[in-house]
Amino acid sequence: MNHTALQILLAAVVALPLIGALAALFPAPPGLRGKDPDQAVLRHGVTVTGAVLAAAIALAVGFDHDHPARMQATTDISWIPALDIRIHLGVDGISLPLVVMTALLTFLCALYSYFHMPTGPSPKAFVALLLVLEAGTLATFAVLDLMLFFLAFETVLIPMYFLIARWGGAGRQPAAWKFILYTLLGSVVMLLGLLLIGVKSGTFDMVALATDNGPKAQLSHTVQLLAVLTVGIGLAVKSPMWPLHSWLPDAHTAAPTVGSVLLAGVLLKMGTYGFVRIALPITPEGMHTFAPYLAALAAVGIVYGSLACLALVRKGAQGDLKRLIAYSSVGHMGFVLLGIASMTPTGVNGALFANIAHGLITGLLFFMVGALKDRFGSTDLDTLAGSTGAALYGKAPRFGGLLAFGAVASLGLPGLAGFWGEMLAMFGAFRPAAGLSRPAFLTFMVMAGLGTLLTAAYLLLVVRRVCMGGTPHLAPTAPLGAGDPPGDDAATPGRAADRAPAIPDLARYEYAAWSPLAALTVLAGLWPAALLGLSDPAVQQLLGGGK
Repeated sequence: MNHTALQILLAAVVALPLIGALAALFPAPPGLRGKDPDQAVLRHGVTVTGAVLAAAIALAVGFDHDHPARMQATTDISWIPALDIRIHLGVDGISLPLVVMTALLTFLCALYSYFHMPTGPSPKAFVALLLVLEAGTLATFAVLDLMLFFLAFETVLIPMYFLIARWGGAGRQPAAWKFILYTLLGSVVMLLGLLLIGVKSGTFDMVALATDNGPKAQLSHTVQLLAVLTVGIGLAVKSPMWPLHSWLPDAHTAAPTVGSVLLAGVLLKMGTYGFVRIALPITPEGMHTFAPYLAALAAVGIVYGSLACLALVRKGAQGDLKRLIAYSSVGHMGFVLLGIASMTPTGVNGALFANIAHGLITGLLFFMVGALKDRFGSTDLDTLAGSTGAALYGKAPRFGGLLAFGAVASLGLPGLAGFWGEMLAMFGAFRPAAGLSRPAFLTFMVMAGLGTLLTAAYLLLVVRRVCMGGTPHLAPTAPLGAGDPPGDDAATPGRAADRAPAIPDLARYEYAAWSPLAALTVLAGLWPAALLGLSDPAVQQLLGGGK
Protein backbone atom coordinates (compact mmCIF):
# COMPACT_ATOMS: atom_id res chain seq x y z
CA MET A 1 0.00 0.00 0.00
CA ASN A 2 1.38 3.44 -0.88
CA HIS A 3 2.47 5.97 1.71
CA THR A 4 -0.45 8.38 1.15
CA ALA A 5 -3.04 5.66 1.72
CA LEU A 6 -1.33 4.61 4.95
CA GLN A 7 -1.20 8.25 6.08
CA ILE A 8 -4.94 8.59 5.52
CA LEU A 9 -5.67 5.36 7.37
CA LEU A 10 -3.63 6.35 10.44
CA ALA A 11 -5.16 9.84 10.48
CA ALA A 12 -8.61 8.23 10.25
CA VAL A 13 -7.83 5.86 13.12
CA VAL A 14 -6.96 8.82 15.37
CA ALA A 15 -9.55 11.35 14.16
CA LEU A 16 -12.67 9.21 13.58
CA PRO A 17 -13.38 8.59 17.30
CA LEU A 18 -13.26 12.35 18.01
CA ILE A 19 -15.60 13.10 15.12
CA GLY A 20 -17.87 10.28 16.24
CA ALA A 21 -17.89 11.57 19.83
CA LEU A 22 -19.02 14.99 18.64
CA ALA A 23 -21.69 13.49 16.38
CA ALA A 24 -23.03 11.34 19.25
CA LEU A 25 -24.07 14.48 21.14
CA PHE A 26 -26.35 15.66 18.33
CA PRO A 27 -29.78 14.18 17.54
CA ALA A 28 -29.67 11.34 15.02
CA PRO A 29 -31.05 12.05 11.52
CA PRO A 30 -34.73 11.06 11.18
CA GLY A 31 -33.97 7.97 9.13
CA LEU A 32 -31.50 6.62 11.70
CA ARG A 33 -33.42 7.23 14.91
CA GLY A 34 -35.51 4.07 14.81
CA LYS A 35 -38.03 3.50 17.57
CA ASP A 36 -35.54 3.95 20.41
CA PRO A 37 -33.19 6.98 20.39
CA ASP A 38 -31.01 5.36 23.08
CA GLN A 39 -30.43 2.31 20.90
CA ALA A 40 -29.72 4.62 17.95
CA VAL A 41 -26.83 6.31 19.75
CA LEU A 42 -25.48 2.97 20.96
CA ARG A 43 -25.65 1.74 17.37
CA HIS A 44 -23.71 4.87 16.41
CA GLY A 45 -20.99 3.86 18.86
CA VAL A 46 -20.78 0.38 17.33
CA THR A 47 -20.61 1.87 13.82
CA VAL A 48 -17.85 4.37 14.60
CA THR A 49 -15.69 1.93 16.58
CA GLY A 50 -16.26 -0.66 13.84
CA ALA A 51 -15.04 1.82 11.21
CA VAL A 52 -11.97 2.58 13.35
CA LEU A 53 -11.26 -1.14 13.72
CA ALA A 54 -11.60 -1.63 9.97
CA ALA A 55 -9.16 1.23 9.34
CA ALA A 56 -6.70 -0.20 11.91
CA ILE A 57 -6.85 -3.65 10.28
CA ALA A 58 -6.35 -2.08 6.83
CA LEU A 59 -3.37 -0.19 8.26
CA ALA A 60 -1.93 -3.45 9.60
CA VAL A 61 -2.47 -5.20 6.26
CA GLY A 62 -0.86 -2.34 4.30
CA PHE A 63 2.04 -2.03 6.75
CA ASP A 64 5.41 -3.02 5.24
CA HIS A 65 6.10 -6.13 7.32
CA ASP A 66 9.54 -6.50 5.75
CA HIS A 67 10.69 -3.26 7.41
CA PRO A 68 8.86 -3.07 10.77
CA ALA A 69 11.62 -0.97 12.36
CA ARG A 70 10.86 1.94 10.01
CA MET A 71 8.24 4.50 11.00
CA GLN A 72 5.40 4.17 8.49
CA ALA A 73 2.20 6.09 7.68
CA THR A 74 4.00 9.20 8.94
CA THR A 75 2.48 12.67 8.99
CA ASP A 76 4.62 15.62 10.09
CA ILE A 77 2.94 19.04 10.18
CA SER A 78 4.05 22.11 12.14
CA TRP A 79 1.51 22.95 14.86
CA ILE A 80 3.14 25.44 17.29
CA PRO A 81 6.26 26.76 15.50
CA ALA A 82 7.43 28.88 18.43
CA LEU A 83 7.87 25.74 20.56
CA ASP A 84 8.68 23.44 17.63
CA ILE A 85 5.68 21.25 18.49
CA ARG A 86 4.52 19.26 15.49
CA ILE A 87 1.59 17.02 14.62
CA HIS A 88 3.85 14.04 14.02
CA LEU A 89 2.17 10.65 13.61
CA GLY A 90 3.55 7.25 12.66
CA VAL A 91 3.59 3.57 13.59
CA ASP A 92 6.24 0.87 13.65
CA GLY A 93 6.38 -2.74 14.83
CA ILE A 94 6.18 -1.62 18.46
CA SER A 95 3.09 0.57 18.25
CA LEU A 96 1.07 -1.13 15.49
CA PRO A 97 -0.11 -4.14 17.59
CA LEU A 98 -1.20 -1.76 20.37
CA VAL A 99 -3.18 0.37 17.90
CA VAL A 100 -5.00 -2.69 16.53
CA MET A 101 -5.69 -4.11 20.02
CA THR A 102 -7.07 -0.77 21.23
CA ALA A 103 -9.41 -0.53 18.23
CA LEU A 104 -10.55 -4.13 18.75
CA LEU A 105 -11.23 -3.84 22.49
CA THR A 106 -13.12 -0.56 22.08
CA PHE A 107 -15.28 -2.05 19.31
CA LEU A 108 -16.07 -5.12 21.45
CA CYS A 109 -16.97 -2.84 24.38
CA ALA A 110 -19.30 -0.80 22.15
CA LEU A 111 -20.88 -4.00 20.80
CA TYR A 112 -21.36 -5.40 24.31
CA SER A 113 -22.86 -2.11 25.51
CA TYR A 114 -25.35 -2.08 22.62
CA PHE A 115 -26.93 -5.23 24.05
CA HIS A 116 -26.14 -4.56 27.70
CA MET A 117 -25.87 -0.85 28.45
CA PRO A 118 -24.60 -0.19 32.01
CA THR A 119 -27.00 1.51 34.39
CA GLY A 120 -26.43 5.24 34.45
CA PRO A 121 -27.19 8.57 32.77
CA SER A 122 -27.74 9.28 29.08
CA PRO A 123 -26.36 6.77 26.54
CA LYS A 124 -25.33 9.81 24.48
CA ALA A 125 -22.80 10.84 27.09
CA PHE A 126 -21.66 7.23 27.52
CA VAL A 127 -20.95 6.75 23.82
CA ALA A 128 -19.25 10.15 23.51
CA LEU A 129 -16.98 9.42 26.47
CA LEU A 130 -16.16 5.95 25.13
CA LEU A 131 -15.10 7.46 21.80
CA VAL A 132 -13.01 10.21 23.40
CA LEU A 133 -11.30 7.54 25.47
CA GLU A 134 -10.55 5.58 22.29
CA ALA A 135 -9.18 8.68 20.56
CA GLY A 136 -6.81 9.43 23.44
CA THR A 137 -5.46 5.90 23.68
CA LEU A 138 -4.97 5.52 19.93
CA ALA A 139 -3.26 8.90 19.73
CA THR A 140 -0.90 7.93 22.57
CA PHE A 141 0.39 4.99 20.52
CA ALA A 142 0.53 6.95 17.23
CA VAL A 143 2.06 10.35 18.07
CA LEU A 144 5.81 11.00 17.77
CA ASP A 145 6.04 14.36 19.55
CA LEU A 146 6.60 14.50 23.31
CA MET A 147 4.05 17.25 23.91
CA LEU A 148 1.41 15.52 21.79
CA PHE A 149 2.17 12.34 23.70
CA PHE A 150 1.48 14.15 26.95
CA LEU A 151 -1.79 15.64 25.63
CA ALA A 152 -2.98 12.25 24.39
CA PHE A 153 -1.85 10.64 27.65
CA GLU A 154 -3.99 13.10 29.60
CA THR A 155 -7.00 12.98 27.27
CA VAL A 156 -8.06 9.58 28.61
CA LEU A 157 -8.33 10.73 32.23
CA ILE A 158 -11.56 12.72 32.03
CA PRO A 159 -13.66 10.14 30.11
CA MET A 160 -12.46 7.32 32.37
CA TYR A 161 -13.23 9.40 35.45
CA PHE A 162 -16.82 9.95 34.31
CA LEU A 163 -17.28 6.33 33.21
CA ILE A 164 -16.37 5.24 36.73
CA ALA A 165 -18.16 8.06 38.59
CA ARG A 166 -21.44 8.00 36.63
CA TRP A 167 -21.81 4.41 35.38
CA GLY A 168 -19.88 2.55 38.08
CA GLY A 169 -21.06 0.48 41.03
CA ALA A 170 -20.71 0.83 44.79
CA GLY A 171 -17.95 3.19 45.90
CA ARG A 172 -17.67 4.75 42.46
CA GLN A 173 -17.15 8.35 43.58
CA PRO A 174 -14.16 7.73 45.89
CA ALA A 175 -12.67 5.32 43.33
CA ALA A 176 -13.02 7.85 40.52
CA TRP A 177 -11.42 10.61 42.59
CA LYS A 178 -8.57 8.33 43.63
CA PHE A 179 -7.98 7.36 40.00
CA ILE A 180 -7.81 10.91 38.71
CA LEU A 181 -5.77 12.31 41.60
CA TYR A 182 -3.10 9.62 41.35
CA THR A 183 -2.81 9.85 37.59
CA LEU A 184 -2.93 13.65 37.46
CA LEU A 185 -0.24 14.06 40.10
CA GLY A 186 1.95 11.56 38.27
CA SER A 187 1.32 13.37 34.99
CA VAL A 188 2.35 16.76 36.43
CA VAL A 189 5.72 15.30 37.40
CA MET A 190 6.00 13.61 33.98
CA LEU A 191 5.36 16.91 32.20
CA LEU A 192 8.35 18.45 33.98
CA GLY A 193 10.55 15.65 32.69
CA LEU A 194 9.27 15.97 29.12
CA LEU A 195 9.85 19.73 29.18
CA LEU A 196 13.37 19.16 30.52
CA ILE A 197 14.14 16.83 27.60
CA GLY A 198 12.70 19.28 25.08
CA VAL A 199 14.47 22.34 26.45
CA LYS A 200 17.87 20.66 26.83
CA SER A 201 17.79 18.91 23.45
CA GLY A 202 16.03 21.66 21.49
CA THR A 203 13.31 19.39 20.10
CA PHE A 204 10.29 17.35 21.17
CA ASP A 205 10.54 15.01 18.19
CA MET A 206 10.67 11.44 19.52
CA VAL A 207 12.21 9.96 16.36
CA ALA A 208 15.05 12.48 16.28
CA LEU A 209 15.66 12.07 20.01
CA ALA A 210 15.93 8.28 19.67
CA THR A 211 19.06 8.47 17.47
CA ASP A 212 22.52 8.55 19.03
CA ASN A 213 23.82 11.23 16.67
CA GLY A 214 20.73 13.43 17.04
CA PRO A 215 19.61 15.91 19.73
CA LYS A 216 19.92 13.19 22.37
CA ALA A 217 23.68 13.78 22.34
CA GLN A 218 23.03 17.10 24.09
CA LEU A 219 21.47 15.41 27.13
CA SER A 220 24.02 15.13 29.93
CA HIS A 221 24.04 12.25 32.41
CA THR A 222 22.46 14.44 35.11
CA VAL A 223 19.68 15.60 32.76
CA GLN A 224 18.97 12.01 31.79
CA LEU A 225 18.77 10.97 35.45
CA LEU A 226 16.29 13.77 36.23
CA ALA A 227 14.29 13.01 33.08
CA VAL A 228 13.98 9.29 33.83
CA LEU A 229 13.02 9.97 37.43
CA THR A 230 10.29 12.48 36.59
CA VAL A 231 8.93 10.89 33.42
CA GLY A 232 9.19 7.45 35.03
CA ILE A 233 7.00 8.43 37.99
CA GLY A 234 4.15 9.46 35.69
CA LEU A 235 4.51 6.32 33.59
CA ALA A 236 4.83 4.08 36.66
CA VAL A 237 1.54 5.34 38.12
CA LYS A 238 -0.29 4.45 34.90
CA SER A 239 1.54 1.10 34.49
CA PRO A 240 0.73 0.48 37.50
CA MET A 241 3.96 -0.22 39.38
CA TRP A 242 4.03 -1.21 43.05
CA PRO A 243 3.75 0.80 45.33
CA LEU A 244 2.00 3.39 43.10
CA HIS A 245 -0.77 0.93 42.22
CA SER A 246 -3.29 1.48 45.01
CA TRP A 247 -5.73 3.42 42.79
CA LEU A 248 -6.17 0.40 40.50
CA PRO A 249 -8.13 -2.13 42.62
CA ASP A 250 -10.66 0.51 43.69
CA ALA A 251 -11.09 1.80 40.14
CA HIS A 252 -11.59 -1.69 38.72
CA THR A 253 -14.00 -2.75 41.44
CA ALA A 254 -16.19 0.31 40.97
CA ALA A 255 -15.97 0.67 37.17
CA PRO A 256 -18.65 -0.68 34.82
CA THR A 257 -17.68 -3.77 32.84
CA VAL A 258 -16.53 -1.92 29.72
CA GLY A 259 -14.61 0.55 31.88
CA SER A 260 -12.68 -2.30 33.52
CA VAL A 261 -11.99 -3.92 30.14
CA LEU A 262 -10.53 -0.72 28.69
CA LEU A 263 -8.71 0.24 31.88
CA ALA A 264 -6.91 -3.11 32.04
CA GLY A 265 -6.67 -3.80 28.33
CA VAL A 266 -5.56 -0.40 27.08
CA LEU A 267 -4.87 2.31 29.66
CA LEU A 268 -2.27 0.34 31.63
CA LYS A 269 -0.34 -0.22 28.38
CA MET A 270 0.12 3.53 27.92
CA GLY A 271 2.55 3.64 30.85
CA THR A 272 4.68 0.68 29.79
CA TYR A 273 4.65 1.88 26.16
CA GLY A 274 6.03 5.22 27.37
CA PHE A 275 8.97 3.45 29.02
CA VAL A 276 9.79 1.68 25.73
CA ARG A 277 9.20 4.66 23.42
CA ILE A 278 10.66 7.45 25.59
CA ALA A 279 12.80 6.28 28.52
CA LEU A 280 14.79 3.50 26.83
CA PRO A 281 15.86 5.25 23.59
CA ILE A 282 15.96 8.92 24.66
CA THR A 283 17.54 8.63 28.12
CA PRO A 284 19.51 5.34 28.03
CA GLU A 285 22.13 6.40 30.58
CA GLY A 286 19.53 7.47 33.10
CA MET A 287 17.52 4.32 32.43
CA HIS A 288 20.63 2.21 32.96
CA THR A 289 21.12 3.79 36.40
CA PHE A 290 17.51 3.28 37.48
CA ALA A 291 16.96 -0.12 35.81
CA PRO A 292 17.88 -2.20 38.91
CA TYR A 293 15.42 -0.22 41.04
CA LEU A 294 12.70 -0.56 38.41
CA ALA A 295 13.36 -4.31 38.23
CA ALA A 296 13.27 -4.64 42.03
CA LEU A 297 9.92 -2.85 42.28
CA ALA A 298 8.59 -4.93 39.38
CA ALA A 299 9.63 -8.19 41.08
CA VAL A 300 8.08 -7.10 44.38
CA GLY A 301 4.91 -6.18 42.49
CA ILE A 302 4.74 -9.65 40.92
CA VAL A 303 4.92 -11.39 44.31
CA TYR A 304 2.75 -8.79 46.08
CA GLY A 305 -0.03 -9.01 43.48
CA SER A 306 -0.06 -12.81 43.72
CA LEU A 307 -0.14 -12.80 47.52
CA ALA A 308 -2.96 -10.25 47.54
CA CYS A 309 -4.94 -12.49 45.19
CA LEU A 310 -4.30 -15.55 47.38
CA ALA A 311 -5.61 -13.60 50.37
CA LEU A 312 -8.76 -12.63 48.45
CA VAL A 313 -9.50 -16.14 47.18
CA ARG A 314 -9.45 -17.72 50.65
CA LYS A 315 -12.73 -19.13 51.86
CA GLY A 316 -14.44 -16.68 54.20
CA ALA A 317 -12.26 -13.74 53.14
CA GLN A 318 -15.20 -12.07 51.35
CA GLY A 319 -12.89 -11.40 48.44
CA ASP A 320 -14.25 -9.72 45.33
CA LEU A 321 -13.46 -11.51 42.06
CA LYS A 322 -13.23 -8.23 40.18
CA ARG A 323 -10.79 -6.89 42.74
CA LEU A 324 -8.78 -10.11 42.52
CA ILE A 325 -8.32 -9.72 38.76
CA ALA A 326 -7.29 -6.09 39.35
CA TYR A 327 -4.56 -7.21 41.74
CA SER A 328 -3.52 -9.87 39.24
CA SER A 329 -2.88 -7.02 36.79
CA VAL A 330 -0.31 -5.57 39.20
CA GLY A 331 1.56 -8.87 39.00
CA HIS A 332 1.23 -9.28 35.24
CA MET A 333 2.35 -5.74 34.53
CA GLY A 334 5.29 -6.42 36.84
CA PHE A 335 6.55 -8.89 34.23
CA VAL A 336 6.28 -6.14 31.60
CA LEU A 337 8.32 -3.74 33.74
CA LEU A 338 10.88 -6.45 34.55
CA GLY A 339 11.41 -7.11 30.84
CA ILE A 340 11.85 -3.38 30.16
CA ALA A 341 14.30 -3.03 33.08
CA SER A 342 16.53 -5.76 31.63
CA MET A 343 17.27 -3.34 28.74
CA THR A 344 17.84 -6.32 26.40
CA PRO A 345 16.03 -7.12 23.13
CA THR A 346 14.77 -10.37 24.66
CA GLY A 347 13.32 -8.67 27.73
CA VAL A 348 11.79 -5.71 25.87
CA ASN A 349 10.23 -8.02 23.27
CA GLY A 350 8.81 -10.07 26.13
CA ALA A 351 7.41 -6.91 27.71
CA LEU A 352 5.69 -5.87 24.47
CA PHE A 353 4.30 -9.38 23.96
CA ALA A 354 3.06 -9.49 27.57
CA ASN A 355 1.34 -6.13 27.00
CA ILE A 356 -0.76 -7.59 24.18
CA ALA A 357 -1.39 -10.88 25.98
CA HIS A 358 -2.54 -9.12 29.13
CA GLY A 359 -4.89 -6.88 27.15
CA LEU A 360 -6.55 -9.87 25.46
CA ILE A 361 -6.76 -12.17 28.48
CA THR A 362 -7.66 -9.66 31.18
CA GLY A 363 -10.16 -7.98 28.85
CA LEU A 364 -11.86 -11.37 28.46
CA LEU A 365 -11.82 -12.01 32.22
CA PHE A 366 -13.34 -8.62 33.06
CA PHE A 367 -16.08 -9.18 30.48
CA MET A 368 -16.94 -12.50 32.15
CA VAL A 369 -16.79 -11.17 35.70
CA GLY A 370 -19.18 -8.39 34.67
CA ALA A 371 -21.54 -11.04 33.26
CA LEU A 372 -21.29 -13.01 36.50
CA LYS A 373 -22.32 -9.91 38.43
CA ASP A 374 -25.29 -9.43 36.09
CA ARG A 375 -26.38 -13.01 36.71
CA PHE A 376 -25.83 -13.12 40.48
CA GLY A 377 -25.87 -9.47 41.56
CA SER A 378 -22.47 -9.93 43.21
CA THR A 379 -18.84 -10.76 42.49
CA ASP A 380 -18.12 -11.81 46.06
CA LEU A 381 -16.19 -15.08 45.86
CA ASP A 382 -17.88 -16.59 48.89
CA THR A 383 -21.27 -15.92 47.31
CA LEU A 384 -20.20 -17.26 43.93
CA ALA A 385 -18.64 -20.36 45.47
CA GLY A 386 -21.51 -21.07 47.84
CA SER A 387 -24.46 -23.27 47.10
CA THR A 388 -26.40 -20.28 45.78
CA GLY A 389 -23.52 -19.45 43.51
CA ALA A 390 -21.87 -20.49 40.31
CA ALA A 391 -21.15 -24.16 39.98
CA LEU A 392 -20.73 -23.13 36.39
CA TYR A 393 -19.53 -26.39 34.90
CA GLY A 394 -22.86 -28.05 35.65
CA LYS A 395 -25.23 -25.10 35.30
CA ALA A 396 -23.69 -23.05 32.49
CA PRO A 397 -20.97 -25.26 30.94
CA ARG A 398 -19.96 -22.89 28.13
CA PHE A 399 -19.62 -20.00 30.56
CA GLY A 400 -17.67 -22.14 33.01
CA GLY A 401 -15.41 -23.50 30.30
CA LEU A 402 -14.60 -20.04 28.95
CA LEU A 403 -13.91 -18.71 32.46
CA ALA A 404 -11.53 -21.61 33.10
CA PHE A 405 -9.87 -20.93 29.74
CA GLY A 406 -9.31 -17.28 30.71
CA ALA A 407 -7.86 -18.34 34.06
CA VAL A 408 -5.37 -20.85 32.64
CA ALA A 409 -4.39 -18.34 29.94
CA SER A 410 -3.76 -15.75 32.64
CA LEU A 411 -1.54 -18.10 34.66
CA GLY A 412 0.74 -18.51 31.63
CA LEU A 413 -0.10 -21.98 30.33
CA PRO A 414 2.26 -22.90 27.43
CA GLY A 415 0.48 -22.68 24.11
CA LEU A 416 -1.52 -19.61 25.11
CA ALA A 417 -0.56 -15.94 24.82
CA GLY A 418 0.25 -15.39 28.49
CA PHE A 419 3.21 -17.79 28.42
CA TRP A 420 5.55 -16.08 25.96
CA GLY A 421 5.71 -12.61 27.48
CA GLU A 422 6.43 -13.85 30.99
CA MET A 423 9.04 -16.36 29.79
CA LEU A 424 10.88 -13.80 27.63
CA ALA A 425 10.81 -11.21 30.42
CA MET A 426 12.45 -13.72 32.77
CA PHE A 427 15.00 -14.66 30.08
CA GLY A 428 15.82 -10.96 29.79
CA ALA A 429 16.39 -10.81 33.57
CA PHE A 430 18.54 -13.96 33.38
CA ARG A 431 21.06 -12.13 31.20
CA PRO A 432 20.50 -8.35 31.54
CA ALA A 433 22.24 -5.63 29.55
CA ALA A 434 25.95 -5.06 30.00
CA GLY A 435 26.77 -3.12 33.15
CA LEU A 436 23.69 -4.27 35.07
CA SER A 437 24.22 -6.51 38.11
CA ARG A 438 23.52 -10.07 36.99
CA PRO A 439 23.22 -11.48 40.56
CA ALA A 440 20.58 -8.84 41.35
CA PHE A 441 18.63 -9.60 38.19
CA LEU A 442 18.88 -13.35 38.84
CA THR A 443 17.27 -12.66 42.21
CA PHE A 444 14.50 -10.71 40.49
CA MET A 445 14.05 -13.57 38.02
CA VAL A 446 13.64 -16.06 40.88
CA MET A 447 11.07 -13.78 42.50
CA ALA A 448 9.20 -13.59 39.18
CA GLY A 449 9.32 -17.39 38.94
CA LEU A 450 7.84 -17.63 42.43
CA GLY A 451 5.14 -15.23 41.25
CA THR A 452 4.19 -17.57 38.42
CA LEU A 453 3.68 -20.41 40.92
CA LEU A 454 1.56 -18.21 43.19
CA THR A 455 -0.41 -17.02 40.15
CA ALA A 456 -1.18 -20.61 39.19
CA ALA A 457 -2.28 -21.30 42.77
CA TYR A 458 -4.81 -18.49 43.09
CA LEU A 459 -6.25 -18.83 39.58
CA LEU A 460 -6.76 -22.57 39.98
CA LEU A 461 -8.47 -21.85 43.30
CA VAL A 462 -10.74 -19.37 41.50
CA VAL A 463 -11.66 -22.05 38.96
CA ARG A 464 -12.21 -24.58 41.75
CA ARG A 465 -14.48 -22.31 43.77
CA VAL A 466 -16.41 -20.51 41.03
CA CYS A 467 -16.69 -23.17 38.34
CA MET A 468 -17.21 -26.14 40.67
CA GLY A 469 -19.08 -24.41 43.49
CA GLY A 470 -19.17 -25.19 47.20
CA THR A 471 -19.41 -28.58 48.84
CA PRO A 472 -23.10 -29.53 49.20
CA HIS A 473 -24.48 -30.21 52.66
CA LEU A 474 -25.60 -33.85 52.86
CA ALA A 475 -28.05 -33.47 55.72
CA PRO A 476 -31.73 -33.01 54.76
CA THR A 477 -33.03 -29.51 55.27
CA ALA A 478 -36.41 -27.99 55.70
CA PRO A 479 -37.95 -25.77 53.02
CA LEU A 480 -37.25 -22.09 53.26
CA GLY A 481 -39.74 -20.49 55.59
CA ALA A 482 -41.55 -17.25 54.85
CA GLY A 483 -39.52 -15.43 57.47
CA ASP A 484 -36.16 -16.68 56.33
CA PRO A 485 -34.05 -13.99 54.70
CA PRO A 486 -32.77 -14.85 51.23
CA GLY A 487 -29.22 -14.02 52.25
CA ASP A 488 -29.06 -17.05 54.57
CA ASP A 489 -28.47 -19.44 51.66
CA ALA A 490 -24.69 -19.32 51.94
CA ALA A 491 -24.90 -20.22 55.62
CA THR A 492 -27.11 -23.26 54.90
CA PRO A 493 -25.71 -24.81 51.74
CA GLY A 494 -27.98 -27.81 51.62
CA ARG A 495 -31.12 -25.69 51.81
CA ALA A 496 -30.23 -23.79 48.64
CA ALA A 497 -28.68 -26.63 46.68
CA ASP A 498 -31.91 -27.89 45.14
CA ARG A 499 -33.46 -24.48 44.94
CA ALA A 500 -30.71 -22.59 43.07
CA PRO A 501 -32.12 -20.87 40.01
CA ALA A 502 -30.93 -21.81 36.55
CA ILE A 503 -27.94 -19.82 35.31
CA PRO A 504 -28.18 -18.43 31.77
CA ASP A 505 -25.36 -19.73 29.63
CA LEU A 506 -23.55 -17.55 27.09
CA ALA A 507 -25.82 -15.29 25.07
CA ARG A 508 -25.20 -14.61 21.39
CA TYR A 509 -23.91 -11.09 21.99
CA GLU A 510 -21.52 -12.46 24.62
CA TYR A 511 -20.22 -14.97 22.10
CA ALA A 512 -19.73 -12.14 19.61
CA ALA A 513 -17.90 -9.88 22.08
CA TRP A 514 -15.70 -12.52 23.73
CA SER A 515 -14.84 -15.04 21.01
CA PRO A 516 -12.30 -12.77 19.23
CA LEU A 517 -10.34 -12.36 22.47
CA ALA A 518 -10.26 -16.10 23.12
CA ALA A 519 -9.30 -16.85 19.50
CA LEU A 520 -6.47 -14.29 19.49
CA THR A 521 -5.20 -15.64 22.83
CA VAL A 522 -4.81 -19.06 21.24
CA LEU A 523 -3.39 -17.65 17.99
CA ALA A 524 -0.74 -15.55 19.77
CA GLY A 525 0.17 -18.54 21.94
CA LEU A 526 0.61 -20.91 19.01
CA TRP A 527 2.13 -18.37 16.61
CA PRO A 528 4.19 -15.90 18.68
CA ALA A 529 6.26 -14.97 15.62
CA ALA A 530 3.30 -12.93 14.36
CA LEU A 531 4.00 -10.37 17.11
CA LEU A 532 7.70 -10.95 17.72
CA GLY A 533 8.45 -10.62 14.00
CA LEU A 534 6.99 -7.11 14.16
CA SER A 535 8.50 -5.96 17.43
CA ASP A 536 12.02 -7.45 17.36
CA PRO A 537 13.53 -5.38 14.48
CA ALA A 538 12.01 -2.22 15.93
CA VAL A 539 13.31 -3.04 19.43
CA GLN A 540 16.78 -3.82 18.07
CA GLN A 541 16.87 -0.45 16.34
CA LEU A 542 15.48 1.37 19.38
CA LEU A 543 18.08 -0.08 21.74
CA GLY A 544 20.81 0.41 19.14
CA GLY A 545 20.35 4.17 19.03
CA GLY A 546 18.54 4.23 15.69
CA LYS A 547 21.03 1.93 13.94
